[in-house]
Amino acid sequence: MSDLYISWSDYHRKIEDLAVKIYESKWEFDRIVCLARGGLRVGDILSRIFDKPLAILAASSYSGAEGKVRGAIKFSRDLTMVGDNLGDRVLLVDDLVDSGISLEQSIVWLKSRYGSDIEEIRTAVLWYKACSVAVPDYYVDYLADNPWIHQPFEIYEKMNATDFATKGIRDKF
Repeated sequence: MSDLYISWSDYHRKIEDLAVKIYESKWEFDRIVCLARGGLRVGDILSRIFDKPLAILAASSYSGAEGKVRGAIKFSRDLTMVGDNLGDRVLLVDDLVDSGISLEQSIVWLKSRYGSDIEEIRTAVLWYKACSVAVPDYYVDYLADNPWIHQPFEIYEKMNATDFATKGIRDKF
């Protein structure tokens, strides 16, 4: 498995490219649900571009050394959103689809709690890995070699507030 390193400018460009793909599909949706943590930035920016309300579903399946150990997926108890219902058409976003289990289980979770509201759910990610059992409706890059993706915000996982209080830490990044 190779590694793929993403800069901030590449990351933002990928989100803009994803917005174009969604726009060109002409599919109208009522709300964006993002999977936290990876989908937070993607969902926030798409919410602003499309002027649609954002809901957040916290989910986690990675832990261990450098967050590279996949385990059972865990979901938050509730969806965080403003308003009482999701709407008929929901765009579910994340940064990437790796195994596909998180994306599939998120759809199951949404339908089990909001099934009476939801008519259609479509999915959107920046990176779609070949090893995924789920095929997203919208994606920017298909990754046939299933690389480990190093995203620009990962540097913060190795820091704490003390690091920023130390003079000169910003010069290193």
